[in-house]
Amino acid sequence: MDSSALTALVERYFAAVDRMDVEATLACFEADASFTIATYDSVFRGRDGEIRTMFERLNARYARVWHGAFDHVVQPPGRIASRFRVENTLHDGSLRVKHNCNFFSVRGERFDAVVVYMSGDNSLA
Repeated sequence: MDSSALTALVERYFAAVDRMDVEATLACFEADASFTIATYDSVFRGRDGEIRTMFERLNARYARVWHGAFDHVVQPPGRIASRFRVENTLHDGSLRVKHNCNFFSVRGERFDAVVVYMSGDNSLA
């Protein structure tokens, strides 16, 4: 993938997460993908197993999620790092703001590994 395609994949992924669309989110992953939250020493394996459950749990935990203010560093053909702001709105209306950095590895046209460094609480576990 070239730089623009890698950036588009990452932003398509975050848009799906923000819509709380689990199927569209998972469509960005290879079946055997891994998702690591390095700051909390958590690893989720398998798009249709542990990664699906992680995103379903995220959607149940928050009324709204938003990712934006992206800074991407792209290394074609299959690597991109993204720094961004996160806003998680709880069901009581309170807001949690975070600043995260993700490292994506791409095989073909999908993520085969994602490594996350996040501030604040672990919103994905």
